[in-house]
Amino acid sequence: MFDRIAQTIPYQSLDFAGSVQLTVKRLDLIHPQISGNKFFKLKYNLNEARQLSLKQILTFGGAYSNHIAATAYAAQLFGFKSIGIIRGEELAHKPLNPTLTTAQQLGMQLVFVSREKYRQKNNHDWIDELTQHYPNTYIIPEGGTNELAIQGCQEILTTEDLNHYDVICCAVGTGGTITGLINASSSQQEILGFSALKGDFLQQDVSQLTHKSNWKILDDYCFGGYAKTTVELVSFINNFEQQYRIPLEQIYTGKMFYGIFDLISKGYFKENAKILILHSGGLQGRS
Repeated sequence: MFDRIAQTIPYQSLDFAGSVQLTVKRLDLIHPQISGNKFFKLKYNLNEARQLSLKQILTFGGAYSNHIAATAYAAQLFGFKSIGIIRGEELAHKPLNPTLTTAQQLGMQLVFVSREKYRQKNNHDWIDELTQHYPNTYIIPEGGTNELAIQGCQEILTTEDLNHYDVICCAVGTGGTITGLINASSSQQEILGFSALKGDFLQQDVSQLTHKSNWKILDDYCFGGYAKTTVELVSFINNFEQQYRIPLEQIYTGKMFYGIFDLISKGYFKENAKILILHSGGLQGRS
């Protein structure tokens, strides 16, 4: 079903006066709402839900979750009801932000839980409880990361991508996208992830999902953590958009591009390296 709305993914070369060649794969242009890596993560999960004849989709996310917004739209488009378990019970008594407003307008039932409760999102007992409370429901983990999502993300890279580029860069949230890229990559390529979160836990998570070693996740450019930003980052995003006409957001893609440009300035990449940058969408999170 996803194949019917897939479009040819455009590439955009950056006119960059440096020692490397930069190309952006515009996953953000796949679909207006189910964009970027979310398209690939949801593809096989929704197919599985349909094959199991389940009626609704339940998933988890924060108040600004790209995954929540994309899942709400995809569920409505393909005839599922949807439920979003949202981190932060205090949000239930506040006006909804644009992300949650959109999800609700698309028919998603928003269930706000405490941050303590939310940390149990992978606890089997709570998953069983949710399954009993919401029967005929297909449950997708936070960020959409599971085996079917990884399978979908392996399809992001074409044969030409595998043969042409030395380095492939992506933003990292829960680790599903970069795992798919690693699994699909050739051993000569470096897969470089830019984490939106501080800490080495993502490195540990991904290492349990792949046997390959041609990858690295950096947290040097998280700017304080998820959904946090600085004047410096906002200035970079504004200048980048003005120069290249590629929209970014401050949670994932802005931090990744900032990191790439900073690494170039520090001589991280070999001379004339061909670098493919995956624009993973998430533009609903723009501030």
